[in-house]
Amino acid sequence: MVAARRIGLTGGIASGKSSVGRLLAARGLPLLDADVYAREALAPGSPGAGAVLERYGDGIRAPGGEIDRAALGQIVFGDGAERRWLEQLLHPVVRACFKTKLQELAAEPVVVLVVPLLFEAGLETLCSEVWLVDCDESQQLQRLMARDGLGEADARARIAAQWPLARKRQLADVVLNNRGEPEQLATEVEQVLSR
Repeated sequence: MVAARRIGLTGGIASGKSSVGRLLAARGLPLLDADVYAREALAPGSPGAGAVLERYGDGIRAPGGEIDRAALGQIVFGDGAERRWLEQLLHPVVRACFKTKLQELAAEPVVVLVVPLLFEAGLETLCSEVWLVDCDESQQLQRLMARDGLGEADARARIAAQWPLARKRQLADVVLNNRGEPEQLATEVEQVLSR
């Protein structure tokens, strides 16, 4: 019997993880997304949302009752201690979600775990291999500013909140080059997946 592949898909913010995730999902592979679990952990009425509101007050509550993620982002990306507090709140919840989902998908030959903070959160232990979506820092900065409508200082703060791609490159089993055209990335993903 062939061992199950548990692919940890990571990269820096705006490096192209979502693009690779869409390519893999189009192949029919189950995707487990840390960002989805983190959002669920902060859903209205959840213990996570209660803890965040208790710490930061109603100023970060959106009109619909949910957490205003932009307001929360301004706080945690501007203060390393606050970011660490939030990570300590969310990482155990995200890890538990992954473990539950992986048990449910135990029969699947390949499962993809999309985790921006894979190494930072120590979640690489859940994976049989780690794929890093890589690009140049200047591309990452421009993509993030365009995608999220951020100024350069805010975008740089968000990039600095994660380990640099150079550090992650040394730890990854596969480095996917996302410096070129989408077609090139798609070809590279197909080649790596078929190994």
